[in-house]
Amino acid sequence: MSAQLPSFGVIQAALRKTTEQLAHELHTPGTLAPAWCEFEWSIARAVATMQGISGLLATHLRWRGPREWQAYLDEHHGLAIQRDEVIDRTLAALATTCARHEVPYVALKGAALRAIGLYAPGERPMADIDILVREEHLPSVPAAMHALHYRAAFATRRHDVFEPEHSSTRVHAGEHPENSLKIEVHTRIAECLPVLPVDITAGLFPGKMRGGLNTYGERAALLRHLLLHAAGNMRANALRQIQLHDIAVLAAVLGPDDWDALTRKQDEPSGTWWMLPPLALVERYYQGSIPLKVLEQVAHECPPVLRATARRLSLTKVSWSNLRIYAFPGLAWARSPLEALRLIKSRVRPERRALEELSLAAKIQPPMGRLRWYEQSHWRRISRWLVSRPPRVQTMLSVCTALGIEP
Repeated sequence: MSAQLPSFGVIQAALRKTTEQLAHELHTPGTLAPAWCEFEWSIARAVATMQGISGLLATHLRWRGPREWQAYLDEHHGLAIQRDEVIDRTLAALATTCARHEVPYVALKGAALRAIGLYAPGERPMADIDILVREEHLPSVPAAMHALHYRAAFATRRHDVFEPEHSSTRVHAGEHPENSLKIEVHTRIAECLPVLPVDITAGLFPGKMRGGLNTYGERAALLRHLLLHAAGNMRANALRQIQLHDIAVLAAVLGPDDWDALTRKQDEPSGTWWMLPPLALVERYYQGSIPLKVLEQVAHECPPVLRATARRLSLTKVSWSNLRIYAFPGLAWARSPLEALRLIKSRVRPERRALEELSLAAKIQPPMGRLRWYEQSHWRRISRWLVSRPPRVQTMLSVCTALGIEP
């Protein structure tokens, strides 16, 4: 990295300080601007972008920061409003086209939250549109996407990705209206926690599907999906605060029957054992959001090690604000010594497909290719973990952008 950058410790301290302050501002906003130095205000801009909360900060803060901070919020909020218009048009066209091609789908996560009306324009970022289809309808998807002027881009183990036929190759920071709005098509919703998959697919479909847009079978299913997505990102220290905010705003409109529907799933294969960490973290930053009874129920099902870990978690620790690369992230999620060993093996000797997807991520995100980390062999990266503190590529890119430093 450039010699102009402060040390690892200085950057991490600023990330922690600004992340925790901004996290609490969204639920209990203060009236005085933080007493941060110029460097910390720059890091705060990186944090707001990484955590996906610049739009929320623009509408929720009760204080005004330095000129550069306010200009950042105003610019990003304005661009996010323009991008929302693109998202709305695409969602409407997707529903119409899939109905015409008799492709039933469930609109997932952000698209579902938009339909409920829990966010004002420009408040919630959406880098892509996620939809869930049944396996038998997957062969019909490419024709529907072609009619929508979308083309197949690439496929991963999680989803098939489609992009606009005439999308720009330039990638702007944040929620820029010119950034390509991809559509990710899922046939399965599962997260490895940390190795064995927790699969909740069956419970997300409504009882009867029709061609085109469908909603989750119940609001508890939407919450369950948001929790699983948050859990998967927490395991990898890749959480964003907007995910906690999603859960908090949805929780505010749920009734007792919804919470009962969420917690009575403990006898199903996916269970509820994994829910405590995301629910506890939401309650930490949005106090009063999660009913105490629900926390007690999921804590009872949670394995002892993970239950103890959940009490100590912070947003900085499990999000992109954590600058450190861990050799074995998510070890606390293992429910047996054997699963812990499987996690360690998967990190030391990852499957070929996992390495290919890591390389793909670097290629489809041009800024990541400017750093040497992904050019190194996996064994070289392991040796760096053991003898030094290499910073996370994605986090350092955001930091460098905020500081105006070329990586």
